[in-house]
Amino acid sequence: MLFDSWTGLGRVVLVGALAYVALVLLLRISGKRTLTKLNAFDLVVTVALGSTLATVLLSKTVALAEGALALGLLILLQYAIAWLSVRSPGFQAMIKAEPTLLLCRGRFLAAAMRAERITRDEILAPVRASGAADVGKVAAVVLETDGSLSVIADAPGAAEWGALDTVRRVDDARI
Repeated sequence: MLFDSWTGLGRVVLVGALAYVALVLLLRISGKRTLTKLNAFDLVVTVALGSTLATVLLSKTVALAEGALALGLLILLQYAIAWLSVRSPGFQAMIKAEPTLLLCRGRFLAAAMRAERITRDEILAPVRASGAADVGKVAAVVLETDGSLSVIADAPGAAEWGALDTVRRVDDARI
């Protein structure tokens, strides 16, 4: 249970090093966008890459070539999805979620919070982390496409900044 054989350990070291090098090369070729987590699809690809690498390392039934091909396929699919998203607004709308306004000028937007299944406490945590002591002094809190919450501080002219132009307003809130 604790130790099977020296050949098993040797395989993990050799295949692990080679699979890691293959993954790094594939990621360098594909560009920085491959590992970003801009939306849920990107997160799924990142997790799938890690899972595939782990399977190649630990499963004796998966050859290095098969694992490298699987890694390459995931990266190619992610590249194709990102490429299509940039070039086709319809495809992008199908793949990406819209950011959603959850708090506007200190007012919690109940319909948006219900639709996104976000609680008041989950909104207050990033507000506190941003250094705001009073939600009345926060211009907006936005649930981003990657699931993170962005806090936009209240400032003169905040409505004209344009950062909230593409944010979905469930409660028809005005900034």
